[in-house]
Amino acid sequence: MVRVAAVQLVPVLADIDANLAACDRLATAAVRDGAEIVALPEFFTTGIGFDDRLLGAALPPDGVAADLLIGLAAQHGVLIGGSFLCRDGDGHIRNAYLLAGPDGILGRHDKDLPTMWENSFYVGGTDDGVLGVPGYRVGVALCWELMRTKTLHRLAGQVDLVLAGSGWWSVPEWRPRAVFRRMETRNEATAQKAATGFAPYVGAPVVHAAHAGPLVCKTPWLPFRYRGHFEGSAAITAADGSVIARRHHSEGAGFVVGDIVPDAQPRRQPMPNRYWLHRRGMLAALVWSYQRKHGQRWYARHGVAQ
Repeated sequence: MVRVAAVQLVPVLADIDANLAACDRLATAAVRDGAEIVALPEFFTTGIGFDDRLLGAALPPDGVAADLLIGLAAQHGVLIGGSFLCRDGDGHIRNAYLLAGPDGILGRHDKDLPTMWENSFYVGGTDDGVLGVPGYRVGVALCWELMRTKTLHRLAGQVDLVLAGSGWWSVPEWRPRAVFRRMETRNEATAQKAATGFAPYVGAPVVHAAHAGPLVCKTPWLPFRYRGHFEGSAAITAADGSVIARRHHSEGAGFVVGDIVPDAQPRRQPMPNRYWLHRRGMLAALVWSYQRKHGQRWYARHGVAQ
């Protein structure tokens, strides 16, 4: 048995110092609670929204985000990982998940496809997301990677545990409000299902870190602002799909801890013969398409360092 922790962060959008300080505090508290492996969310340095400042908040792979992970791992003798906007030497930004141990950085995974307005801030990666570390085969899956069967093709039966993170945002209360509230109810349920339902598909425990709290930002191609919140649901799930611990977004910043058996198991759920593991809904499908088109054009103009 190994004690693991999933952090739930209330980020300050694009404020690296504030978010690093919060992650340091929460991860340290989780280690004091016995955690040997700690998962931070994706975008743990910045949060995520459609905000121009995020481009300026992209960090080098050996910058302060890596320093935090390396320092915590060495100080406490743990494994700890999370993702951040990382500007590589080729000038492109990627959503890079770094996993650190007491001896330094052990591996990296770049999220395969940006989600919706994320397309404005980074390009996707091509690695398999399997990190070989002492004692474990660790798989990494970030947010909507938990929604796609292609992630299962990479990870199922290949890993002893999955470290996951998300920055999933809510459906805003636009008019007609009753309609958008129903959409948000389904959206929140999908976010929770993606976080806790992945384990029986992949055949390994999943440690899922997340963001919570309010989110206000611009809306791509629309004249009004987005006002919503992050869906949270930091969770720890056993390989058979049983939820060991979960934190609702209304509980705010904190962490969950639990004991898992890191070992590849036979899948409890057959691999679906479709692209998406869960139904996205009409609004999410529409926004996925239009914000992807907008974001790729916006990134080409603003995101690539010359």
